[in-house]
Amino acid sequence: MIKRYLGDKAFWRSTFRLALPTAIQNLLISSFTLIDTVMVGQLGDISLAAVGMAGQYSFVINLFLFGISSGTSVFVSQYWGAGNNKGIKKILGITLVSSLLCSFVFLLSGLLFPEFIIGVFNKETAVISEGAAYLRTAVFSYPAIALAMSFSAVLRSTENVRIPMYASGISTVLNCIFNYVFIFGALGIPAMGIKGAALATTISAWINPLFMYFISYKQHNIIIGKLDEIFIFERSLVIEFIKKAAPVTFNEGTWGLGTLVLNIMFGRLGYEQFAAVTILRTFTDVSFAFFIGLCSACCVMVGKSIGQGKIEEGYTDSLRFTAIVPLFSLFLGMVILIFRSPLVKLFNLTGNLTPYTAAVATGIMAVVGAELFLRNIPYIQIVGIFRSGGDTFTGMKYDFICLWLFSIPVTYLTSFVLKIPFTAVYATMLIFEDVPKIVMCLRHFRSRKWIMPVTEEGKKALIEMQS
Repeated sequence: MIKRYLGDKAFWRSTFRLALPTAIQNLLISSFTLIDTVMVGQLGDISLAAVGMAGQYSFVINLFLFGISSGTSVFVSQYWGAGNNKGIKKILGITLVSSLLCSFVFLLSGLLFPEFIIGVFNKETAVISEGAAYLRTAVFSYPAIALAMSFSAVLRSTENVRIPMYASGISTVLNCIFNYVFIFGALGIPAMGIKGAALATTISAWINPLFMYFISYKQHNIIIGKLDEIFIFERSLVIEFIKKAAPVTFNEGTWGLGTLVLNIMFGRLGYEQFAAVTILRTFTDVSFAFFIGLCSACCVMVGKSIGQGKIEEGYTDSLRFTAIVPLFSLFLGMVILIFRSPLVKLFNLTGNLTPYTAAVATGIMAVVGAELFLRNIPYIQIVGIFRSGGDTFTGMKYDFICLWLFSIPVTYLTSFVLKIPFTAVYATMLIFEDVPKIVMCLRHFRSRKWIMPVTEEGKKALIEMQS
């Protein structure tokens, strides 16, 4: 019974081999984002809030790109299990075209209307001015992010997890160095403040995909091929990709839009509340890195098994991930609860944050620590299991219902009608999104209706299992 839910040596060997490089990659990115945010925090509440608001625009494009990449992972992990390398290259081409088109739309919008975008979150002139200055430069990182996410999705799904890790490690270290040089001035370069932070982000963002492509070219791995191998598509494959990727992209887009609406509410409550949320998210991104690694391993292992036609093996592995993710979340949540106060103090080394901002950040960090084990159950179900099994529609439906019909209305009610303390608002927002979603997800998981293979081997095995 323990092996069924917690796995055996072979399971943990595969999990750590796939999860650790991805976790390290995201931990590096999040850690240096933390350092960057601490650096910007030394400029004061207004600069910190401005970067946080500009970052929400980047957050939305990242969600759209993640949606496309998640659709990619459905095909690539199952194709990898079936040994269909030609199909993987075609999917890469579709992913690159889709992601780059998306990035250019966001680039042009952010370049032409930066004040409007920042003004959606906050009406204070100083915040809008700072945020727009940051956004005008940061938007040029979007095509680089599109390339990096496309390459990473294919490499990870084919169990080549080290190249994305190395690329992210190098780019994030350089981003940290560039931030120090450009924000505060060093090596003969004048201090640029918030504009320097945007410049550092853009330069380091381009280093990531260029490094991945260079190493891949040397290895001649799966993302390297002739133009006709990658960019000449079969109509049937494009249609099938759209059917799988569109729900995920819509899912991430509407979830991101919902998060944007919540952040608009927080911004309208005051820049101090938004600065506190920016501090919280910086730390939660760091703590979430390990779960991204587990989710990535889950996608590859479950998708590969289903693609090979080993349906029962895929289900058993998904059951194990359903059990271990909440257990790890419970432990990490306790760590956040214990160390929340000293962590927040990192942002106030120069005393530029107001006592209210620090107090709110500490309060909502306690809420997140206590609720983390609940929040990660639907995360591993929707992103790690349902999608790798080929079911990209159900997660979209559950996310939309729980965020837009439950969480957002309740957050508005508690913020602007009942006007309860912000910490309680944040707790209510999380509970009304996560608890209903957990019930829905676990019910769907047990039904096994999420198993929808895209390979012939998987489809044949599913039919035999059901007969």
